[in-house]
Amino acid sequence: MKKVYLFLENGMSFCGQAFGAQTEAIGELVFTTSMVGYLETLTDGNYYGQVVMQTFPLIGNYGVIADDLKGKKPALKAYIAKEICDDPSNFRCEGELNDYLVKNGVVGISGIDTREITKILRTHGVMNCMITDKESLTEDQWDELRSYKIKGGVEALSLSQVETFMPENPKRRIVLWDFGECGNLVENLVSRDCAVVRVSYKLSAKEIWQLSPDGVVLSDGPGNPADNDEIINEIRLLCKRKVPMFALGLGHQMLAISQGASTHKLKHGHRGSSQPVIEDATGRIFITTQNHGYAVTTPPHNAKQTYTNVNDKTCEGIEYNNIPVYSLEFAPETASGPVDTRYMFDKFIEAVDCYKK
Repeated sequence: MKKVYLFLENGMSFCGQAFGAQTEAIGELVFTTSMVGYLETLTDGNYYGQVVMQTFPLIGNYGVIADDLKGKKPALKAYIAKEICDDPSNFRCEGELNDYLVKNGVVGISGIDTREITKILRTHGVMNCMITDKESLTEDQWDELRSYKIKGGVEALSLSQVETFMPENPKRRIVLWDFGECGNLVENLVSRDCAVVRVSYKLSAKEIWQLSPDGVVLSDGPGNPADNDEIINEIRLLCKRKVPMFALGLGHQMLAISQGASTHKLKHGHRGSSQPVIEDATGRIFITTQNHGYAVTTPPHNAKQTYTNVNDKTCEGIEYNNIPVYSLEFAPETASGPVDTRYMFDKFIEAVDCYKK
């Protein structure tokens, strides 16, 4: 197998074996603790511009299954695993992981000490990295590596035209504002008898209002929420209409900023399907799937925090006092992780039905 090297922003380097596309890659190195769902991880839009490392040591054992892909294609820059299975075994298997990565131009590196690298990231925080077949980097390459920033994720991943999804018996009309990662939002809304109109991030609050929504869902997405000033301003304007809103991930963060809150970058983020969250009002613990590198610092003055991360006490949910708006940092709709928080869709539907009356 061809040797390749992983160079970290702090000057450390590791040698491994190449798989996937045979080229160089630069990105922000992050890790995910998910034990299953590597296909969903590979096609999660929130990994836009990042190099993703699996802490679970064996990846690829059930091959590639088209129905398990979360998005149309990978958004990440590169993929790292301790060991890649080249002989998958599953009755649904349609191909090998290596071939899928080659087809989609994703660089891979295996045979590397992912445990040690994870400990480094947990201690020092996420950092930029480069994967290359060169044993050393030039000064220009080090400069390029250290200056790398993720930009334009929402613009790159949000859909370009309106899409409409209809249940057999539509009872509500929901606008899904697409910021780049919608997961299974459409399926969860349609299954609750909602006609869903999925629209681009480019639409204004006025244009969304002209669609006559009974409710609006703000999707998740990649990148720093504070980079999206124009979208945040449109969210602020839409909130004045007092239409029911349900916001997730990036949508949750931008909504909070629109109401006066601030956000901050987490040391190593929350990425995995076993993130514990506590419901503040009841003390009930939920195990959630998460994939984000930013968090709301404190709720806005017109809102209360409803959910808290058990590990680092960061804000995981907000409920607003004067508008029928709810938001969550985690993903209640995910296909690859726990589903015990899907009932939160029902709370939004209740608000929509009340609004319609």
